[in-house]
Amino acid sequence: MADRMQPHQVQVHGLKGHQQHGPSASKALAVLTMLPVGGGLLALAGITLVGTLIGLAVTTPLFILFSPVLVPAALVIGLAVTSFLASGAFGLTGSWSLSWVGRYIQEATQTMPESLDEAKRRMQDMAGYVGQKTKEVGQEIQRKAHEGK
Repeated sequence: MADRMQPHQVQVHGLKGHQQHGPSASKALAVLTMLPVGGGLLALAGITLVGTLIGLAVTTPLFILFSPVLVPAALVIGLAVTSFLASGAFGLTGSWSLSWVGRYIQEATQTMPESLDEAKRRMQDMAGYVGQKTKEVGQEIQRKAHEGK
């Protein structure tokens, strides 16, 4: 049991020469300045809350009386705004698509003459190759025909 470690105690000492006896003058001045501003803002918040509650108490019966008119009107206005925004989005999508197609066609027509020339040259080479092969096969058939007689 003598092997057990004893708990250590750590003492923290303050910095020498930096002992404070209260808030500094700048902190006290900041608190004195902000106290009336905070109080005024709190009073304005209270007045706003009271006004909101009074307005809600007055308008609630009006909303209940006119709800058969207000609810459909709100739905119509909401749907109109939604359809207007959707048509704008569709218009932007359509114009972007047309722009993309136009750029694609423009790029294709710029490289087309080079592609056509290359394709024409390949077709001529292939036609020459097929003609040569046909000639060779024809000669081979004639040779076998003469051998068979």
